[in-house]
Amino acid sequence: MRNLMTFACPFRRKYPLPSQKDDLFFMSMAYNEAITAWEEEEVPIGAVIVREQEVIASAHNLAETRKEATAHAEILAMAQASRFLGDWRLNESILYVTKEPCPMCAGAAILSRVGEIVFGFSDEKMGCLGGKLALHQLLTWNHHPRVRFGIMSEECYELVRVFFEKRRKKDDNISNTTMTH
Repeated sequence: MRNLMTFACPFRRKYPLPSQKDDLFFMSMAYNEAITAWEEEEVPIGAVIVREQEVIASAHNLAETRKEATAHAEILAMAQASRFLGDWRLNESILYVTKEPCPMCAGAAILSRVGEIVFGFSDEKMGCLGGKLALHQLLTWNHHPRVRFGIMSEECYELVRVFFEKRRKKDDNISNTTMTH
């Protein structure tokens, strides 16, 4: 069992109306996955994949739990969606994710031919759908998903910001305790 941190998630889950299956509904589901990640001591990123207005996959980061760098929410959700559909091509699917995908996840989404990617907030350091780079706009690639962002951006950003703020404080407290003993 890891003991990276022992602080509870201060954010509440969202409960959107199932009768309104829109961007807010599906991003709320991804956000709830991110809260589950926090509760499991993972970086709070969540993803869902939707096809024909139905969620066919949902996941959150599990890199720490699995001790596996590729266990990002997007990768896990795409693998789950592929198993559900019986096909690696996710053409008619929409990926909702709380944070702009990193190079690995953006590349995997493009190679999986995800039809559309919707993310909560941009990542100017590692985002590869416009934040730092724009992999989906490379002209030589044979697939160019539609990309949109800004759905629940403040909530998604605050979840990650507070997570790392609390983790840094905990790490500082651990360092100070071990230095005095």
